[in-house]
Amino acid sequence: MSLLLSLLRRRDIWKRIGTERLTEPLHLNLIALLVAALGTTRAKVAFDLLVRQAHAYGLLACADLARAQGLRRVTVAELGVGAGTGLLNLCQLAARIERATGVQFQLVGFDTGTGLPPPTDYRDHPELYAIGDYPMDHHALAAVLPPNARLILGDLSETMEDFVAGMTPDAPVGFVTLDVDFYSSSVQALKVFTGPPECYFPYVHVYVDDLALPTHSRYAGELLAISEFNGANELRKLEFDRLLVHARVFKHAEWLAHMYKLHVLDHPRRNDVTKTGGQRFANPYLRN
Repeated sequence: MSLLLSLLRRRDIWKRIGTERLTEPLHLNLIALLVAALGTTRAKVAFDLLVRQAHAYGLLACADLARAQGLRRVTVAELGVGAGTGLLNLCQLAARIERATGVQFQLVGFDTGTGLPPPTDYRDHPELYAIGDYPMDHHALAAVLPPNARLILGDLSETMEDFVAGMTPDAPVGFVTLDVDFYSSSVQALKVFTGPPECYFPYVHVYVDDLALPTHSRYAGELLAISEFNGANELRKLEFDRLLVHARVFKHAEWLAHMYKLHVLDHPRRNDVTKTGGQRFANPYLRN
């Protein structure tokens, strides 16, 4: 509740409500009021009623994937923690979605712990970010994290290798947020997707934060790092989730433009060519 109240004090939040929510059909907004008062967690995720809708969607979606595969645990990574608001939001939502689905979450936040490092060149958007931006009080943050969440502090070029080496298929990576601002940091962060295929779901929901400001483009920052990742990895591809908007109640929400999927093309489930099956759907025109 305190987070919601703090958000409602921000002018940009009210602008977003006006441009995203009030441009939607009136009947959907009226239904949303009823869902806000009486709806389940799943219904509130569907109607974008929980703070940080992308987090809520990603967590619920990977929990549903886990249940479909008979798994009880999933791993969620936040790449770029900053002050920790997003990580704590993930923790709160994870607890709520665990109660709704029975799936347990292991949450990991990666950060330098000291703010942004020095930018290297134009690809790191020095016009937007500077050394020391987004510092963290890591002692205070670590003290309030729940037992299922942890911080991994240090340069991503040094910390990511150990994390990937320790991944296990009993808690596959199911949702990742990429928010490290720099191109150079994103290159290191995306190594989170280079582990054994069975340590991921066949596809992984990914929220890409830094692509909406006027100077963001495919030629710098996180989008350039994604393009290079796709070029370097034949069987791992990050792709914009272009059909997600058609599955959502509200179509104008900005977060939908930030949602990607990692396709794990070498995942065992995507390579089993021995399965047999019959006709899935009968032809109604052939019925007597």
